[in-house]
Amino acid sequence: MSLAVRVIPCLDVDAGRVVKGVHFENLRDAGDPVELAAEYYRQGADELTFLDVTASSSHRQTMVDVVSRTAEQIFIPLTVGGGVRAPEDVDSLLRCGADKVGVNTAAINDPTLIGRVAERFGNQVLVLSVDARREQGERHTQSGFEVTTMGGRKSTGIDAIWWVKRAQELGAGEILLNSMDADGTQQGFDLEMIKAVRKEVKIPIIASGGAGKAADFPSAIEAGADAVLAASIFHYGKVTIGEVKDAIKAAGYTVR
Repeated sequence: MSLAVRVIPCLDVDAGRVVKGVHFENLRDAGDPVELAAEYYRQGADELTFLDVTASSSHRQTMVDVVSRTAEQIFIPLTVGGGVRAPEDVDSLLRCGADKVGVNTAAINDPTLIGRVAERFGNQVLVLSVDARREQGERHTQSGFEVTTMGGRKSTGIDAIWWVKRAQELGAGEILLNSMDADGTQQGFDLEMIKAVRKEVKIPIIASGGAGKAADFPSAIEAGADAVLAASIFHYGKVTIGEVKDAIKAAGYTVR
């Protein structure tokens, strides 16, 4: 039997509140993270992801109290990302109830962080978050997909396909692939990008960015994703976790 496809709501957190805007600009308040997490747990979410959207750009440490309050109420894997710069940050998040930790900017600045975290805590703990987009204008990468930081505001010039392969070699356990082109548009996942990454890595891919309706999810699995992640459409009640799982199941995939 094939592994079940995981459906993961993502909660973008700023100053202890859940927010979601198109392309991370004009953030809208979508509620209390602990309350929302509990609601998704009831709806049947397989995992939850907290992303501290301002941690990297305004250098604020990830909200430990939100994580510990959530961990008391929900009993599915919890991934936390944003502002993670050292194995010590990973340690404190795991101690307060996180199961996995997402790294992004810090791993780009120092790729050895991936290996150090994987070695100390196991690679199942490490999710490499990749905010990638198609290059605009002059092309510097072989694949045409480049890695960005600061919520897509800053270009790194690094080839996204090269980076995911390198991260797998260094010990990343999963790739959270977020398409900055599709993010917040609700026009569907970036299937071309998912396929390009799937060709190069064996570790699980969590597809993120662009989900607008339940029917968008099966095509991401078809393109090679092992799990699917969304934010806005869940927060504003546009689609339920159950409806997404029904659509995935109807397309012939296993869900929990």
